[in-house]
Amino acid sequence: MGSYAVGFARPDRHSWAQPVDAPASWHALEAHRPADELDGEVELAVCGAIVQVWGSQRWERVGSGRSACAECVRRTAPVLHHAS
Repeated sequence: MGSYAVGFARPDRHSWAQPVDAPASWHALEAHRPADELDGEVELAVCGAIVQVWGSQRWERVGSGRSACAECVRRTAPVLHHAS
């Protein structure tokens, strides 16, 4: 998967996969449609957290910040393939 939208962890959409008091509030979710079409939707992030899509944000930018979910960053990191 190469395209990710950004979701914001809302306290009223708590998921057991992501503690409600976790400092990382931005999450990645697989974007099967353009992010602006998903804006405002409640979706499941790649880490399992329930989030609301924030269409104006780009995961490439948010994922490098301090407020991004570490698990989402890990799961969306590009996989490097080495030639054998």
